[in-house]
Amino acid sequence: MLRRAAPAAGLFLLAPLVAEFLLGNLPITYLPALVALAPMYGGGALLIREVARRRGVAWPGILLLALAYGVFEEAFTTQSLFNPNYAGIRLLDYGYVPALGIGVPWTIFVLTLHTVFSIGVPIALVEGLARDRRTTPWLGRTGLIVTGVLFAIGIAATTAISLAASPFVASAGQFAVAGVVVVALVAVALTVGRREPATDPARTAPAPWLVGVVSLAAGAAFMLMPDSVPAWLAVTGFLVLFAVVTALVLRWSTAAGWGDAHRLALAGGALLTYAWHAFPQHPVVPTPPAVDLVGNAVFAAGAVVLLVVSARRLRRVTEPAPLPSQDEVHEYR
Repeated sequence: MLRRAAPAAGLFLLAPLVAEFLLGNLPITYLPALVALAPMYGGGALLIREVARRRGVAWPGILLLALAYGVFEEAFTTQSLFNPNYAGIRLLDYGYVPALGIGVPWTIFVLTLHTVFSIGVPIALVEGLARDRRTTPWLGRTGLIVTGVLFAIGIAATTAISLAASPFVASAGQFAVAGVVVVALVAVALTVGRREPATDPARTAPAPWLVGVVSLAAGAAFMLMPDSVPAWLAVTGFLVLFAVVTALVLRWSTAAGWGDAHRLALAGGALLTYAWHAFPQHPVVPTPPAVDLVGNAVFAAGAVVLLVVSARRLRRVTEPAPLPSQDEVHEYR
């Protein structure tokens, strides 16, 4: 029973740790906040993963579901997509589009954080650790119900905290458009997202280390996109980066030889992006510099350990069994 539930519990805890602590948004002293964050981030990631695996949804569909989660959280829970002075730092001023009521660069940035890092990376890493249970359901009906209830509680708690911090409430039209977008993304994910791209045996997947390096470089390019340039230029940079990475991953993942090591490298590069980014990142709450530094070092070390353990487990699975010795052959005979 415990072995069956271990991957689900791991994903439930890993998602919020990556989303808020490894990123550097929250210091290590705020770990008790996992009580509220795990039901939302972990519950959301687990529900997405379970629904996808039950319905045979491939990774493109999983990422669409993750994007739907991001829109839901940032439009309805924190309302950062619409709040002109969210967290007191006026995130929407840069590239603000009055007709939409959003700041385009911030919208792209925060939704990418949720899609790739908050949801996609934790799912990929825990599935890799689950090995032979990578694509099978981890929860039964009761587990799904409990996870759904916890997710609802997490959303309610986070919404209450956000409203207490800022009384801003988006317009009915903004909520309606966001709701339509969420529903449309889920519908596409559960239909088109089920189509697994065909493998081309004429092409060979690159070495996993190259995939990891590209993932890490793409993460750096995303995180370091300057906000000192015109907003349209930053948006263009984001879109070009997404197009290049998407084309590369689609090409590589449909080549012969693509497997668990490549998926680990892809997720690992993204995970390490958060690990280094936490050090220049300022927490969203007042934190002594020494505490911030220690917390970032602890979480970065945890990320490295997780990747090393995953790689070692993967190596044990893929290593061929040793040939029997002559003495063992004679004993068998």
